[in-house]
Amino acid sequence: MRLENSTPWLAGGIASIGAILAVFVAPAIADSTEAQAPATESSSAGYVVEDFDYPQAAKIEEERGITLKRGDGHIVLADCGSQEDLLEVWARDNKQSKYCFRVTGDSGWLTLELPAVYGVANADYDTSLDMTVDGQHKQFDVAPNEQKGVGESADPDDREHLLVKITSTK
Repeated sequence: MRLENSTPWLAGGIASIGAILAVFVAPAIADSTEAQAPATESSSAGYVVEDFDYPQAAKIEEERGITLKRGDGHIVLADCGSQEDLLEVWARDNKQSKYCFRVTGDSGWLTLELPAVYGVANADYDTSLDMTVDGQHKQFDVAPNEQKGVGESADPDDREHLLVKITSTK
């Protein structure tokens, strides 16, 4: 077999392989290069920043009469009776008289607005309730597994207290 006779076939085969590579491999290389390119200042992708705002707060306020503002996610509104060991807060003159919260982790915090609070039943956490009354700050500490009168039931003048923050720790 002579090399001269096989050269056109070999050259044609190499050209065909080159064409196949150009069609299938080059775009894949270009795509992978673009996917690995570093982001620039003009890139449309931004950073995710946690703002600690309570999810669906407006809907919850409308339906349940409580304003949930911000938190670290370790104290969340729960359906009373849905599980044991919930933090229960009683309020009068609202859409419902008892609000329950699930506390998870070693500690948590939640800012909110719940008017006319008068009692609490605590679960397994040391809990602090920050309230305001007539422009003054009041704090009520509740031991684990304690039920206690707070807010207006603990006020000699029976003034309405607004619950503004719950903090719990193990």
